[in-house]
Amino acid sequence: MGSKTRFPVNTKVILISLLFLFLLLLIIRTSFPSNPQQVSAPSHISLNTASLSGPSESSDAEKSMASLSSSAACPTLPTCAKTPPSLANAIVYYASTNITPQQTFAEISVSLRVLQRRSPCNFLVFGLGHDSLMWATLNHGGRTLFLEEDKAWIEQITEKLPNLEAFHVTYDTKVHQAEELLKAAAGEDCRSISDPRFSKCLLSHKGFPNEVYDVEWDLIMVDAPTGYHDEAPGRMTAIYTAGLMARNRESGETDVFVHDVDRAVEDKFSKGFLCDGYLTEQEGRLRHFTVPSHRTRLGRPFCPP
Repeated sequence: MGSKTRFPVNTKVILISLLFLFLLLLIIRTSFPSNPQQVSAPSHISLNTASLSGPSESSDAEKSMASLSSSAACPTLPTCAKTPPSLANAIVYYASTNITPQQTFAEISVSLRVLQRRSPCNFLVFGLGHDSLMWATLNHGGRTLFLEEDKAWIEQITEKLPNLEAFHVTYDTKVHQAEELLKAAAGEDCRSISDPRFSKCLLSHKGFPNEVYDVEWDLIMVDAPTGYHDEAPGRMTAIYTAGLMARNRESGETDVFVHDVDRAVEDKFSKGFLCDGYLTEQEGRLRHFTVPSHRTRLGRPFCPP
């Protein structure tokens, strides 16, 4: 997620279509009840019992019919649902800008399928960019938090999109150190499961705000920090820490996505620390891992055999 890349206009059309699809699904879910009532009797039927019985019997019959009429359930009609403000803002934003997210439609669809299943949820995103409003909107009703290394970029984005939640974070690694870090992380310290703040592994990032460590994240997207040149921070610690947070949760599993796996760092570190055995899907430059809690089963290996 960066501020320098501009993308084809046709991607913008795809993104707007995705948001409209999400709106349609949201309206359908909120408009129809999960347990529709059954019609036990037609409401338009009336019986004239006066000619068949005496006054007392006629009165009783009328009362019975009134009771039947009031208890007969009618199908619940769809109700109008307003577009959530966050979704409306996203549609307007992407419809009025020529800048679109850097992931392809197929790559976005991988994460979208998981969000449709798990949202509203806790979604942690490494990186802040032009696709951030999209992720926050697709997680409507949940919490989406962005970690960004460029403070000026945070100010620029949040000035336009003040409802986005973003923290400024720093990294003390460089891409050219990746091979050295990978070798140093081969020891047991980097295979032990703990809160990243207390891990002895040199790849564990300990400088995030405490709030980042205290939340159990259901989805984590690693699309930052910058990693396309040797002096950039690289995503070594981001990938490792994402995997450690996933394993250290109380129970359940975390869906972890890593973008730009066509690059050496993202390729090697995602396979090494998120594990081939947890790889669920790869689409283009995006990998999706499903990492289970390691606290629910003692002795679980760092990577499955």
